[in-house]
Amino acid sequence: MRPNDHTLTSIEICAGAGGQAIGLHQAGFKHLALVEIDQHAVATLEQNIKRLEKWSWERDYCDVISGDVNEFLPLPIPGNSKSGLKKPVGFLGGPLSEGDLDLLAGGVPCPPFSHAGKQLGKDDERDLFPRMLELVDELRPRAVMIENVRGIKDAKFEDYRTYIEARLQGGRAKRPETGIEEDFEGFGYEVCEWEVLEASDFGVPQLRPRAVLVAIRRDVLGDLKFVWPTATGGPKSVFDALGDSMESRYQPYLERGGDIAKLAEKCLEKWREKASKAAVEKKDGGVAPTLVGGSKKHGGADLGPSRAKAAWSQLGVSGMGVANDHDLGVVKKSQGRDLFGPDGPMLTVEQASIIQGFPADWKFTGGKTAQYRQVGNAFPPPVAKVVGQAIADVLRAAHERDERAKEESLGSLPGLSAATPADRIEDRRGAGV
Repeated sequence: MRPNDHTLTSIEICAGAGGQAIGLHQAGFKHLALVEIDQHAVATLEQNIKRLEKWSWERDYCDVISGDVNEFLPLPIPGNSKSGLKKPVGFLGGPLSEGDLDLLAGGVPCPPFSHAGKQLGKDDERDLFPRMLELVDELRPRAVMIENVRGIKDAKFEDYRTYIEARLQGGRAKRPETGIEEDFEGFGYEVCEWEVLEASDFGVPQLRPRAVLVAIRRDVLGDLKFVWPTATGGPKSVFDALGDSMESRYQPYLERGGDIAKLAEKCLEKWREKASKAAVEKKDGGVAPTLVGGSKKHGGADLGPSRAKAAWSQLGVSGMGVANDHDLGVVKKSQGRDLFGPDGPMLTVEQASIIQGFPADWKFTGGKTAQYRQVGNAFPPPVAKVVGQAIADVLRAAHERDERAKEESLGSLPGLSAATPADRIEDRRGAGV
């Protein structure tokens, strides 16, 4: 049984450090579960939920699950103590059931389709689309949101995209395991296309195109229409995004006086000049190149391949590494590398998170490299927010449509009358909506 209110619930797999979760939370969704395999990212999710008051609902009702999504069992299985959600029972009033969930979301791993990888697609062991489809079939959520890199839209993956769509909404497609065409009945969803959204169109100071698939259950969608979000304004430059942060990093050296102050002033002014010039003269408005989280198996944190490093150089930033943590008013021994190098300052993890669109109060756990990878692999929260709002608009409209239909049905029965507008308002207040 669902509670008598209109809370929009979600489960997210491959949650990472919370980029998508933050955006969906800002869009009004309450998370019943966040599933992630990376221990540092799990700790980030747990600590922020514990620390931030705005996440108090999740503190009470959300399971942060550390483990392989292939082993995630959200519905209870008799005799299996590891199945079913735990904390959400307090909100739901019982175990989660098929059809209860509003949104199943996930930023499934991108290496199978990334231009930076080998593009093995379905043959890559990191391809978790099959598990996502299994969860859709098990949970039958009202809506599905899947995020991936733009590379999945490439022509070479057309058959695989068609297969995913056919599993969701029915149709003819080649089964990946055999390459043989089949007719699939589908799970009863309407696929609202794969849309490529550019993060810089939504206030993120970074060129980060992401492919997003949205599907809504047909009985929920009905006569409604899902509308993709459109750009919210012009691009926000790195100069505007990092101005205050750069000044605070140089401030301790400026206050010391002498030669170190002169050097700090010179380096800060050089950064301002290059970044502000890029904001005015570059066609992209001086936004950052795509942050790259990198692989656990290869090297430390840096800002990407040679082309990305060259783009960072035009913004006055060295892309050769990531700076040590910046503490206000503290002089660091690594100042020569982090702030005073010939190629400009290196970004801190905090500054990288600004470039990715994370809110200032969201903190990351682990060492510098682990933190940077969490940031670099994230889905920008502002983009997740606008997609989440578009999905929420449909789900709320469907809820209101169905409630009206119920009232009209009750009003047509002898001895019963539909609730008045005042009654409906009072009911919503009582439910805390």
